[in-house]
Amino acid sequence: MPEQTIKNHPTPSPVHIRPMTAGDASRVAEILIFAKRTAYRPIFRNDYVSFQEMNVLELALSYRDCAPMRNDVFVYDDGIVRGMLSIGRRCAPGEWLLQELYVDPFFQHQGVGRALMEYFLSCASNAGCSQASLWVLEANAAARQFYESFGWHPTGERRLQPGTDQFLLLYRTT
Repeated sequence: MPEQTIKNHPTPSPVHIRPMTAGDASRVAEILIFAKRTAYRPIFRNDYVSFQEMNVLELALSYRDCAPMRNDVFVYDDGIVRGMLSIGRRCAPGEWLLQELYVDPFFQHQGVGRALMEYFLSCASNAGCSQASLWVLEANAAARQFYESFGWHPTGERRLQPGTDQFLLLYRTT
């Protein structure tokens, strides 16, 4: 399916959510790697992936040097970039995919994730989307609880996370 780029997105106030720039590359890479290590290492227990394959510098350089990677990536920036979200390709007509939503572990439970989620839902609604979807690890209870607090619900569809014995669950909004 074709990639979708958000052209007109609202800027909520007083929260500072904006499109990612090349200058954000190192900070976004840092957030992604450390948040993923924190969330997934206890589930996957794979030090090689956590500390060898997941590399901040390589990811930062990719974000910096490849402008299309920054399409539909937004950051929460109130003077410090504290979190990010990535909107993925359209799943079906009128449906958006929340690809990633990560908050630096130092700033979790301070409303950053909530602001990013509200931003995503507002953008989707303003674009006329009737529903949104995301995939979440079945074993990631904290993320599932966070999504459910916004009205997301599991559809019953699940798939194996490639290269692991862990399952992903499909969640949707209505």
